[in-house]
Amino acid sequence: MADADHIAARISLRQRFGRVGGRLRPGVHGFWSWWTQALLAWLPLRLRELLGLVEQRLLLRLRGGSLALLLERGGQARLLAELPWAAAAAPAEEPLARVLRPQVAELPRWLVLTAVAGLRRRMLVPGAAAERLREVLGFEIDRQTPFAAADVCFDARLLERRADGQLEVELVVAPRSAVDAALAALGPPADGLAGVDLDDGEGEPLGVNLLPETRRYRRADPWQRWNLALAAVALLATAAALWQVLENRRAAADAFEQASLPRIEQARAASAQRQQLDDLIEGMRHLEQARAARPTMVELLDELSRRLPDSTYLEKLAIENERMLLIGLSSEASALIGQLEESALWRSPALTGAVQPDPRTRRDRFTLTAEIAVDQPAAAGGTGGADAPRDP
Repeated sequence: MADADHIAARISLRQRFGRVGGRLRPGVHGFWSWWTQALLAWLPLRLRELLGLVEQRLLLRLRGGSLALLLERGGQARLLAELPWAAAAAPAEEPLARVLRPQVAELPRWLVLTAVAGLRRRMLVPGAAAERLREVLGFEIDRQTPFAAADVCFDARLLERRADGQLEVELVVAPRSAVDAALAALGPPADGLAGVDLDDGEGEPLGVNLLPETRRYRRADPWQRWNLALAAVALLATAAALWQVLENRRAAADAFEQASLPRIEQARAASAQRQQLDDLIEGMRHLEQARAARPTMVELLDELSRRLPDSTYLEKLAIENERMLLIGLSSEASALIGQLEESALWRSPALTGAVQPDPRTRRDRFTLTAEIAVDQPAAAGGTGGADAPRDP
């Protein structure tokens, strides 16, 4: 039985979607509605009823002196009860509440008029009219029907979208007097109607609403406040979860930073030591190059001892940077320049000041300067260039 109900519900959904599918707007809204309807069709009927996903409404049909109550669920109507009815009877809400279950009594109530109470006209309109179909067809009432727009209650429904872009629509009108007479015949329950539909001639409602907006009864959703509260709680919970995730990320980042500080300090210390080592090696290389570019003190002393005559002795020998200063006594002071000029260890020897005789030693006191010969940096670099091995 459950399988039969499920199959019947699916067939009913397909039929209903075929009737009202044209009402869907094109684009994303239409695709979303079609997709959700297709997914819902695969759910069991009882599950859809439990979740409130099945469209249900209570249909009221006046048949002579009786009122038929039908439950429409998923596009199929089922007779619940048929009551003897008269508008002048006692308050009509009591018989309905007495014969209906509370869940059914709370459903939206629709009055279904007979097919002869209304007029239907099919027509073609441009595709751009789909967004405001009812307003567009409202201007066609005077031309398509024998009534004036102020004298009818009307609605429009979309039947088909043609390949050429035009829309096949249907204008449904009912004289306002006929609608008012049906509402008067219904009596007090007319104040709680959500809409007025029209029979299609085969016992099925068309799916239109001929009741004016001002007279439609809208039941307050008892779960609306709970839904809003749950939505607020869900929003706050989501915000709290996102905030907690952010705080966890921040805490993890801080912990990683604290754990990395010792390694960072070690890396900085190692980098500083490496820089010091590089500077030391570079300084030692520079000293080695400077030392290799100029003669040593031993070489200078040996060269002087070989070139100075025996009658000459030095009182002072000073070397400052690349300048050599000689102060001494010699009996051949004037000939010292010639003897020292031929050396390769210095250049431009010259006497500074006048030669002064020393009466005690009977020799001449002299002061002599010379420039120590230093190799050019290019020559030094050539001997110890980039290709030379590094010796720390």
